[in-house]
Amino acid sequence: MPTYSYTSSSSSFSTSINGQQSGRSFQETSKTTPEGTTIRTTTQNLGERPVTHEQRYDSHGHELIGDHASGNASRRIEDVDQQEADRRYEERIEDEYAKREGGA
Repeated sequence: MPTYSYTSSSSSFSTSINGQQSGRSFQETSKTTPEGTTIRTTTQNLGERPVTHEQRYDSHGHELIGDHASGNASRRIEDVDQQEADRRYEERIEDEYAKREGGA
């Protein structure tokens, strides 16, 4: 029987420094079918339009880039456990806070 899955996660934060408000939201969805996987990431800064980035992978985990038939560029999906995903997320959030506080 074919395997199908769908996952979604989102987060957001906002800060106010010296009366200046800033914020950011982040959403990631992943859909897997027998043909492959699509990962869609959407970010939005406070007061700006959302930006969406989509990555597609074939059923063997190779990233489909540009002209899918060319086969020139290929990357592979990495298995990431929840602990690693949490660590990466925390790093991104810390980087965002550091940027807003002038530390990066």
